[in-house]
Amino acid sequence: MNNIRYPLELLQKHTLWDGRTVTIRPLRADDAVRMRAFLTETSGESRYKRFQKWVHAPSNTLIHFLTDVDYDRRMAFVCSVSNEAGEELVGEARYAAPPTGTRCELGIIIKDSWRKTGIAGLLMEALIRAARNRGFEVMDGMVLANNGAMLRFARALGFAVGPMDDDRETLRIVLNLTHASTGGTGHASKTATPAASASAKMK
Repeated sequence: MNNIRYPLELLQKHTLWDGRTVTIRPLRADDAVRMRAFLTETSGESRYKRFQKWVHAPSNTLIHFLTDVDYDRRMAFVCSVSNEAGEELVGEARYAAPPTGTRCELGIIIKDSWRKTGIAGLLMEALIRAARNRGFEVMDGMVLANNGAMLRFARALGFAVGPMDDDRETLRIVLNLTHASTGGTGHASKTATPAASASAKMK
């Protein structure tokens, strides 16, 4: 991530319906330790639904892969909260795309204790907006057929849900990004405050 401009202008602070304040921001290179803690503290079932395989402990290879973003073809947003140790990650959403083309694939995971707070909707709104602004026309992903909560969430965002040709246990979700807007996700926050426009380079 050397010499890649960090898009600080995409950072937003939100006050949730329960009064807690969260920050939705692009992932940074120095989030590796926080990302490891986040995944470690997330349940094995949640990790399985996200990666569609059992991840017992996040490896160095996985952490490097997750933090290797360029804010263009590989974008990730995190939801962070302040705590006594500084900052804690409680949710993450990302897309990844091949070097060329207008399709990107999404992934999202929320810390178990932060489900149904609205942060998943905030993360996806930021991710979809960023993908549109970078010229992507389709966002898709694979969801386990028994992951009813994720399928309902995807439909609420406007994703179409369909079968995979060769896998009855997995469904494909697809969003046409050329449409003007997506479905609503409910009143996730009471306020949203954009960061002042600025830029920084990752060292």
